[in-house]
Amino acid sequence: MQQWAIGLDIGGTKIEAALVSSNGEMGARLRTPTQDGLGYETVINQIVSSVATLCNNNKHLVPTCMGIGVAGQVNKKTGSVIYAPNLEWHNVPLQNDLSQKLGMPVIICNDVRAATWGEWLFGAGKDCDDMVCIFVGTGIGSGVVSAGKILEGSNNTAGEIGHITIDMHGPVCHCGNTGCLEALAGGWAIGRDAQAEAAKDNNAAKLLLELAQNDIKAITGKTVAEAAAKGDVVAKKIIENVGAALVAGCVSVINAFGPRRLVLGGGVMEGMPQLLPVIRKGVQKNALKAAINLLEILPAKLRNDSGVIGAAALALHTTNNGLTTSTKGQPFVNDII
Repeated sequence: MQQWAIGLDIGGTKIEAALVSSNGEMGARLRTPTQDGLGYETVINQIVSSVATLCNNNKHLVPTCMGIGVAGQVNKKTGSVIYAPNLEWHNVPLQNDLSQKLGMPVIICNDVRAATWGEWLFGAGKDCDDMVCIFVGTGIGSGVVSAGKILEGSNNTAGEIGHITIDMHGPVCHCGNTGCLEALAGGWAIGRDAQAEAAKDNNAAKLLLELAQNDIKAITGKTVAEAAAKGDVVAKKIIENVGAALVAGCVSVINAFGPRRLVLGGGVMEGMPQLLPVIRKGVQKNALKAAINLLEILPAKLRNDSGVIGAAALALHTTNNGLTTSTKGQPFVNDII
């Protein structure tokens, strides 16, 4: 029998909520700006309000649980968010607070782990027991499926592929290490490199500056993609360097895990589609031949919906398998539907 769950993707700029079926079908969705500057309690109230609106407007779809993907580190046992940098959250009891307010089981996980669930069950990784998802956006996140299970690690942080070292003498990453894949190919790193090129030679970076209205600090990865599409030499060189870093990272991951599929998504991959054939060619050339014998490298299929679909799917999987217990909080959702 088809079941419904609420999937939430919480970011620093938006809260994406959707009613999702056990078949991966999205019944309805709602997006609201995140009022993160007003603090944790304000965001909690936003989430409750979004759920109320979603359920009241779709009373024929009755959710039994809710899954949330958040950009940060999560304590699997308690559902507390240990640290979410974009929201400036430290050790907040997100799972407990929301389950009490909504009167339903709530499952919290890292946002990219949630997106991996989505792609694995309903996207480019469907029917595949060994796959790696790498999402290249502002940062680089990933999830690993091995022998039909998503790897979590002893402390629920498995899959931090964005922080494997590509260049020991490379730029400093936000994590404090040097030469991480994210520090070379993440969206923030692309913007950093483009800004440096503009500061070094305004004439050579003329188009980048024009697109950013002559504000060096306004140059982003999106600016680079736009400039490259117009044939800008500086932008194309930056993307070439990004491609080389992603090849090195993907080769390392493929050699380490031996996946059947490598799924690539995120804003950078979508905004710079020329990277996909570069990665395919580089992997073919540099990875261990035995590791790529059956390998497919595919673009993410669900795109921006992978997070909410995956979060809902994880919640249904967890509750249906008895891995959590129902809350004894106020039956908020039953009241509004």
